Amino acid sequence: MRTVKAAAAAATVALAAGAASVAAGRFASDAALKASAGRPLPTEPLLTVHAATGGQITLTRDLASLRPGRYGLASGDGSHAVVGPVLEAVQTSVDTVARRLEHVVRGTFTPGDRVWLTPSAYAGDPGSALGLDHTDLGIPGELGTLPAWFVPAARTTWVIAAHGLGATREHALNLVGFLHRHQFPVLVPAYRGDPGAPRSPDGLNHLGEAEWPDLDAAVRYAVDHGAEAVVLLGWSTGATMALRVATRSALRERISGLVLDSPVLSWELTLRALAAARRAPRALLPLAVRAARGRTALRTDRALPAGGTERPRMPVQIFHGPDDAIAPWALSRRFAERDPNLVSLRTVPHAPHGAMWNADPEAYEEALRRFLIPLM
Repeated sequence: MRTVKAAAAAATVALAAGAASVAAGRFASDAALKASAGRPLPTEPLLTVHAATGGQITLTRDLASLRPGRYGLASGDGSHAVVGPVLEAVQTSVDTVARRLEHVVRGTFTPGDRVWLTPSAYAGDPGSALGLDHTDLGIPGELGTLPAWFVPAARTTWVIAAHGLGATREHALNLVGFLHRHQFPVLVPAYRGDPGAPRSPDGLNHLGEAEWPDLDAAVRYAVDHGAEAVVLLGWSTGATMALRVATRSALRERISGLVLDSPVLSWELTLRALAAARRAPRALLPLAVRAARGRTALRTDRALPAGGTERPRMPVQIFHGPDDAIAPWALSRRFAERDPNLVSLRTVPHAPHGAMWNADPEAYEEALRRFLIPLM
């Protein structure tokens, strides 16, 4: 009898431990599968505002607040500002850093506010943020109507821009003005899970693997409305979507080029990175990947273009850097090395995930201009 009771107790403990492991894996996987649009990713630290006066803002000294370049500054109450470079000549304490405060888009920033840097420098829409005429569209998608902005211009090659993890359509505004100056019509669609777009059936983010048909719907819309060719521009998982469209779409022959910023070329490595940033113990990371597979039916990474079985057959420009803590830069380098005649990699130092433009906008736009010239 004692043996039976001991075995039953051991089985109960094992079941409880197994259930706890499953729950822990699900929680760890949420860092990627439930990443909220417009909210900071787990890798982005919260900073404290110490002062905001006279065209400058003083923030907690951190590797993030010391980044070079131009960023958005956001807070939980919806306030948004544009901040420029670190002001080296401004005297601050050892715990703070001053940056140029270029423009407060909305709200206010006062001492004690908790804020974060975001790659989305602008807020609003092409009209309110950039003063550009645009149309609010509805694109027929697989799950329903997808809201989109369309900024018209003279060329017959359209650029379709897809944001990535933790971002919204506003991220594309960083480049909409540049593209408009070069006369490219720009289409900026939302996709499933975005504000105003249909919810995914399971309510989860599939890291581009289930969302790409929504970007494909945008390509179809462009072709049906006068685009003779399309360039896909994607950040993060938006770049994953662009790759999937370029290799799987019935309209892939109309895609003349890809621009990939911080591409997620391994959803497993990205999920692990986000779970680790959420302070999931290392032992739980394989459980997080297993949980993600079970919850989303995501396949393993065999089909990645960097792995060789799915490669686009059009020119590709990648912007990526070794400081990306979410999508490994080494995979982009390998991708470029395997197809050097089609794929060009511009390595951007000192830039976090999705922020290659922010680190040096002028250099980024010049490299993009050179890539786009043959596609015009």
